[in-house]
Amino acid sequence: MADKIVTGDEVIVIRGKDKGARGRVRRNFPREDRVIVEGVNIVKKHQRAIPGVRQAGIIEMEAPIHVSKVMLICPNCGKPTRVGFRFTEDGEKVRYCKKCGQTIEKPTAQRRAK
Repeated sequence: MADKIVTGDEVIVIRGKDKGARGRVRRNFPREDRVIVEGVNIVKKHQRAIPGVRQAGIIEMEAPIHVSKVMLICPNCGKPTRVGFRFTEDGEKVRYCKKCGQTIEKPTAQRRAK
């Protein structure tokens, strides 16, 4: 299930308090089967102050959500769909939409600079 939903995909939440919310996958944690989706699963975090750097207070942040609670939105047909895999003639493994049958390209997500 790790490579069915990747960073940059548009997904819809199908279970939980944010059911029906749509957003882009901001971060993917394949080992834990969790993803962070923009604007979904907002939690409040009590943050300690660091003198001269950061103010103390309660901040709102996005928490990871289990990948089974989100469904990929197909960029071709625009519907929530399950993801399948097939191999091309040159042996490359590609994702495809189970509803319309079109291949789903991996999004070009911007890498964070270190």
